[in-house]
Order: sequence, then C-alpha cells, then structure tokens
Amino acid sequence: MGTIKDAERLLKQTEEGASSGSEAMRQEEQRDKTIIRTSIIGILANVFLAAFKAVVGILTHSIAIVLDAVNNLSDAASSLITIVGTKLAGKDPDREHPFGYGRIEYMSAMIIAVIVLYAGITSFTESVKKIIEPETPDYSAAALVIVAAGVLVKILLGRYVKSVGVKVNSDSLVNSGEDASLDAVISASTLVAAILYMTMHISLEAWLGAIISVVIIKSGVEMLKDTISKILGERADAEMAKQIRETVTSFPEVSGAYDLILNNYGPDTFTGSVHIEVPDTLSAGDLDELIRSITIAVAMKHHVILTAIGVYSVNTKDEAAIRMRENIREVVMSTEHVLQMHGFYVNEEKKTIRFDAIIGFDAPDREAVHKELYRKVQEMYPGYQLMIAMDTDFSES
Repeated sequence: MGTIKDAERLLKQTEEGASSGSEAMRQEEQRDKTIIRTSIIGILANVFLAAFKAVVGILTHSIAIVLDAVNNLSDAASSLITIVGTKLAGKDPDREHPFGYGRIEYMSAMIIAVIVLYAGITSFTESVKKIIEPETPDYSAAALVIVAAGVLVKILLGRYVKSVGVKVNSDSLVNSGEDASLDAVISASTLVAAILYMTMHISLEAWLGAIISVVIIKSGVEMLKDTISKILGERADAEMAKQIRETVTSFPEVSGAYDLILNNYGPDTFTGSVHIEVPDTLSAGDLDELIRSITIAVAMKHHVILTAIGVYSVNTKDEAAIRMRENIREVVMSTEHVLQMHGFYVNEEKKTIRFDAIIGFDAPDREAVHKELYRKVQEMYPGYQLMIAMDTDFSES
C-alpha cells in the first residue's frame, strides 16, 4: 500500500470511474426514451382498439365487448401514467430529495396496478348485472373479425411491452404488458362466447365476463403486492450482492466482505454500505486509500455508490488470538440458526473478544440464540469480556 504503483492504479480507476459515470448517464437517458416510446405505442394501439370495440359492442349489445373497450382505455391510461412517472423519476436530485426521484417509477407502477384492480372490480359488477338481467347480443361477422384482430394486436402488444419492460427494468412497462396480455385473453374469450351463441344459441358472455373479471382482480392484487413490496424495501438481489462482494474481496488486503446493505432509490439506482475484514497492520493512510479504491471499483462495475465502508480488523500478529478465533468459530457455527461469524478480534490488553454472528430469521427466538452464544463462548474463555453483535442477513442469500 502507498506505493507509486498503487497511486497510479487509484488515479486510473478515478478516470475510468468518470468515464463510466458518463456512460451510465447516457444509458439512463436511453432507458427513459425507450420507456416513453414504448408507452406512446401502447397509447395509440389501445385508443384505436377501444374506439372500434366500443362501436362494435354498442351495435351488437355485447357487454363483454364494451368492457373489453373499457379495458383498452385503462391500458392507454396506464401507458400515460408510465410516461409521466418516467419523466418525474428522471428529475435531478435536489435539496428535498438528495437521492433523486427514481422511486416515482414504483408509484406509477402501483397506480397502474390500482387501475387494473378497479377495471376488474367494475367489469365483475357489470357482468353480475347482466347475469341478473340478461340482454340478447346481436353479433355480426364484421364484429367478430374486429374482435379477432384485437386479440392478435393485444397479444403482440403485450409481449412487446413486457419484453421491453424486462429489458430496461421498468415495473410500469412490465405491468402494462401483463395487463395487455390479460386483455387478449378477455377478447379471445369474448370471441369464443360469440361463436357459441351464433352456433348453439347459448349466451355465456355475462358468466364469462364474471370469470375473467376475477382473473383481472387477482392480477391487479398481485401487481399491487409486488410494487408495495419494493417500496417497503426488499432483500437485495442475491447475484448482485455476490458480485459486489467479489469485487470488494478482489483487493488483496480484504479477507472478507460482510453486512452488505443496498438501498434502492429506483430501478438500477442503489446506494449501500459494507464491512470489510483487513489485517490489523494497516495504517490509517492505508485504509483511506483502500476504501477509496473499493468505492471507485464498485461504482464502476456495479453502478452502486458505497456511502460507507466499515472496517473489521483481523488479528495477524498473535498466534494465540488466531487459535481462539478458530475454536470459537467451531462452537458458534455448530449452534443452530447461526449462519455466519465475522469481524472477530481479540484485544489481549483489555481482555475483550468481539465478533458478529448472523442469526437466521427462521430462528423461533433470535434473542435466545444470541444469549446461547454468549453462554457458550463465556464458558470457553471466562476471563474475557464478550462483545457479540447479533447481525442480520440482509443480502447473503
């Protein structure tokens, strides 16, 4: 540490980090343009379909086709909300919101989910009314052709919008795509009901509308649940967390990376913190350079800003302390519900032993497990003061 070569490496990483930052900004701008362009396509397609289906539904006295037209309008509204949400989410950070406005995309996805849920409840209500007071539909060949064309368009539109949503990591587009696919099922079911009526004179469209409405309601609830979960804060993606830890531990001075916490401020927008284990021989200057290098490397490779890097020192000069660590590790890791032990350090001068133990959420009583660890380790080394932190598994699995 502290050599000219290390300094050159840090400088190079800083320059590459600036370049990577510019590239990330370009990618974000391109992502927003893609979302908006896809949403505009969705609006045009849905307004066009809604107009045709509304006319056909009114002329044929078909409640199913009219509800199908209403669903198309709700899809158009969803796409409009996606555009507004994307524009607002792209605003630069300011004094009131220093982490930016990225989470607005989750809010827009939640509004779309509510629209889907409302459409399902409304269509269910109308279908029940038609079951109680049925109307005789009057289908024509032209009407069926229009409905069939609508099925094809919605299938293609749903797949396209959802695939783009997955590609650019947009929950709003994914939800809109899934909603479009559901509408295709609705239209197809309406077509089947019409054919049955024309060939067998059996009117099932009101009952079919009620069944489809239940499917829509279920989909809306699932979308809403998923979006709310993200707003509340979910466990970080395991693969992403693994890659970040691998980057951190790629530095030769780092023997372990733990307690990785990632805070989501919108799709692909993360800040975080991590603890690293380093030899107790490093100076403050060495640590400062190491921490800066890790911060740059993680930002470059993963577009995650580590706002804090904590340090665990590892005994390297005291053979007795190293043996104590292995003895204690064996006992700790044999305790049920303990997932990991890290941050171990012995201070012989103060007669203290400190380490963190990750206790799984599957433990019936995590505090009881924590107390059990205290008891076991204290029996092994009664002359030492223990400092055992009960840690939480934020992203390890």
